[in-house]
Amino acid sequence: MNDKTKFDDNAKIDDNESAAMTTSDSDLTPSAADKHHPLLKLVLELGPLLVFFFGNLRGDWLVQHFPALAALGGPLFVATALFMAATVASLVVSKVMLGHLPLMPFVSGIVVVTFGALGIYLQNETFIKMKPTIINALFGVVLLGGLAFGRSLLGYVFNAAFQLDSEGWRKLTLRWGIFFLFLAVLNEVVWRGSNWYYLPDVKAADNLWVLFKVWGTMPITIIFTLSQMPLIMKHTVNPPAESE
Repeated sequence: MNDKTKFDDNAKIDDNESAAMTTSDSDLTPSAADKHHPLLKLVLELGPLLVFFFGNLRGDWLVQHFPALAALGGPLFVATALFMAATVASLVVSKVMLGHLPLMPFVSGIVVVTFGALGIYLQNETFIKMKPTIINALFGVVLLGGLAFGRSLLGYVFNAAFQLDSEGWRKLTLRWGIFFLFLAVLNEVVWRGSNWYYLPDVKAADNLWVLFKVWGTMPITIIFTLSQMPLIMKHTVNPPAESE
């Protein structure tokens, strides 16, 4: 075997390894269940958050009508317990109805249950308020880290909603990775700032943070998502026709 043949063989191996590390369009094809239940996925992701808001808003009322909840602590801890239960329930429904557990809600669920349980057990709201920081920072680092290894991981999450080419998924993953890190920093600023501003009124600080978590983070995320529509439209590809 001459040197030229060896060079060609090595080049082929390198090309194959590079292709294996890069997200292909076929890897991001949504499952049939994801296509048929987009509204269900939205409800399962937003439902626990609305339960959390209601639990904090009506925490005292819930304790009056269900005295056993008093053992959990104040309204924020009651809301956290309900949030944990709603999150687990949404994951169970996802598994039953969709046939799989969505990656991002599953990771969020682990953090919610872990830090929620710690917060309630230790009666320390810091674990509860830092949870969004940890979740968003984790998602941001994972998405940007995946890009470093040639993987557009966001495509595996949003493939039921959009069909993009590889370049589109790479750009969208980069933007969402940075956005998640922004949300992590913003959450730290809000909860620490509200604690400082309302000190020693813990209840007022908790209410402001919950309002931000539900009615601040959600609109910001919606606005950011809508701002990505030009990119999505530019890189949208038509799915292959299914053979009969």
